Amino acid sequence: MLMTKERRPAIRTLRGWAISVLHEAGAICECEQHGWMQDRTDPHAHARAFAIARQNPPAGVSPDDAVAAVRDFLDSIGDTCPECLPE
Repeated sequence: MLMTKERRPAIRTLRGWAISVLHEAGAICECEQHGWMQDRTDPHAHARAFAIARQNPPAGVSPDDAVAAVRDFLDSIGDTCPECLPE
């Protein structure tokens, strides 16, 4: 008998979803050398990310909680890589 497994969602956590929304909106980028996420400090990209979070929250999450997840992740990163030497 053929058994199929239920597919897991591609993004398993609210934090992972928030990172993908911010990346899609162009609000964050990754340090090419070290892989740290960096805030691009682009207010228009931040606004796009918050709009996406409000309009398309993940299943079972309220729009307010989705926006809070995006804001929490932005607050947890800086605009420079902690491992890169200052110029």
